[in-house]
Amino acid sequence: MSATTIHLVRHGEVHNPEHVLYERLPGFHLSERGRRMADATGRYLAANPQTNTVAAVWSSPLERTRETAGIIIGRLNEARAERAVVAPDGHPLPALELAVDERLIEAGNDFRGKRIGHGEGALWKPENLRLVRNLYKPTWGESYRHIAARMSAFASEKIDEYAGRQIIVVSHESPIWSFRHLLETGHPEHNMLLRHAALASVTSITFDADTHQVMSITYVDPAANVA
Repeated sequence: MSATTIHLVRHGEVHNPEHVLYERLPGFHLSERGRRMADATGRYLAANPQTNTVAAVWSSPLERTRETAGIIIGRLNEARAERAVVAPDGHPLPALELAVDERLIEAGNDFRGKRIGHGEGALWKPENLRLVRNLYKPTWGESYRHIAARMSAFASEKIDEYAGRQIIVVSHESPIWSFRHLLETGHPEHNMLLRHAALASVTSITFDADTHQVMSITYVDPAANVA
């Protein structure tokens, strides 16, 4: 029996001094702290013999995820060069390059561009809050079911493509948690306030490569203490 492990990494902190709900808006990059968070996670993955031999790194197309993935790739490639890391079969590992997939993108959100706070364009206005009718079934954008479906399609494809190997996938809180919740409970609906996917955290899901059944789910937060 062979297994495929997908390490789902959430991007680091974003530079957002105006507290805008940026969702899929362009131009939102990692903050300096976010870059340190990505580096902490990259160093963790590079130091772990179970993750420094990954076959590929995939990312959402948004800036914050591509930047996080780039920092992680830098740490992994550095470790491979310095420590002569080889694949489990003993063959040399090629340098990693970033691959992008639209299915990993942030959830669609009708509040995109709104500000968290008061004043013009603020989220917390009656006309906006009327859309928030059910935290378990978003009424303000893309449904958890649709989010989980696109993540599931990506994962199913990669389980076969990378059978017996591991990959890193950099995405966003909602896609990561909706997919995990689907796998653990059979449904993706959840209370968004109870998610467990911190910035730059790693949710590792191991699948039986033949049946696609979940074998294990683990979670670590390498950037928890980054100031």
